Amino acid sequence: MTRPSRPARAALPRQVRVYRVGGSVRDELAGLPAGDRDWVVVGATPEIMLASGYKPVGRDFPVFLHPETREEYALARTERKDGRGHRGFRFFAAPDVTLEEDLARRDLTINAMARDEHGALVDPYDGAADLARGVLRHVSDAFAEDPLRVLRVARFASRFGFAVAPATEGLMRAIVASGELRDLAPERLWQEISRGLMERTPSRMLAVLRDCGALAALLPEIDALYAAARPAAVDRTLVAGVHVALALDLAAARELELPVRYAVLVQDVGLGAGAGAAVARAARIAQRLRVPAECRDAGALAARWHAGLASVRSWPPARLLELLQAADAFRRPARLDALCAAARAARDACSGREDDDDAPGRWITEARAVVRGVDAGAIARAAAPAEVERAVRSARLSALRAWKRRAVRAP
Repeated sequence: MTRPSRPARAALPRQVRVYRVGGSVRDELAGLPAGDRDWVVVGATPEIMLASGYKPVGRDFPVFLHPETREEYALARTERKDGRGHRGFRFFAAPDVTLEEDLARRDLTINAMARDEHGALVDPYDGAADLARGVLRHVSDAFAEDPLRVLRVARFASRFGFAVAPATEGLMRAIVASGELRDLAPERLWQEISRGLMERTPSRMLAVLRDCGALAALLPEIDALYAAARPAAVDRTLVAGVHVALALDLAAARELELPVRYAVLVQDVGLGAGAGAAVARAARIAQRLRVPAECRDAGALAARWHAGLASVRSWPPARLLELLQAADAFRRPARLDALCAAARAARDACSGREDDDDAPGRWITEARAVVRGVDAGAIARAAAPAEVERAVRSARLSALRAWKRRAVRAP
């Protein structure tokens, strides 16, 4: 096990105490690679920090950058709720605020641990025991004052696979019932959801959000899938929401990128309603969460096209060409690759097995290569200006027809 790291004091007065807190302590105890380190300073004032060479960066409460490591050092503080939403708090930093008081304002016990300057663990709320038990438990009832914590708990469940303590789930239900989830900025919602999608078991995020009612509040299009059936293997059907969860975990196991995982999340939202409804519903989700363009486009493409890709070998050349053009497959090949990867995860989740042979994906890739082989520039130079688009399309369709005839005859 890695030896616990100690702070660089940068000439702080001797009576000041510095503690490493939060995620790096948790991950160290869990045997995971620790990310960024955060520090809490007890017994100091802003003036002491400035005089010791630290640079102020905090707007809402006093946070300083270490003059050498550039890591963040925050003064020990308490908080009081005085508004709605994630930002409805007032913070109070003072030299007499203790470490235990500072840790008490944190969300979960596993995030409320610290290491002192000698590496000793400070764990006033039994976070290490909950970490060993695999439980996500709130530190205090103040948990319910911050609606963003509903999504944070779901994300941590996705990362660690932990269970949510019943009392904590009760507080999450109360937050949902209060309506304060609506006060969260779309950017913060997307930040937590996207991070949860990139964890090891994204299905756990959906399960936790659904259990407390937050999935219906934030992503009603996804929540509705748990009331719909989806054809799976020949001898079974799946609840559509369960299928999405399985496909997301497959995408995670394959270490697929965020646009693919987001496409997996939204590609079934039009189930039974047609491609137009699917695209419209995916667009509403993207707008509601302010989804970045790359993920938004991947989701829209998957919602429109993924359901039919299993039978792509039987498509007429005109439909194949329509797909390639819709995906902008010649200028942005990654979009088509993301569609194929998302559709493959969905197919494998339906079949209950992981297929090493992505036949539909190979067919689409070959079709793209065939169309790319058509010299559109030469055709454009030879055709009259008004006929260029028609001539290029005709040449591409002819190439696809010839390729398909050869492919069908091949043994």
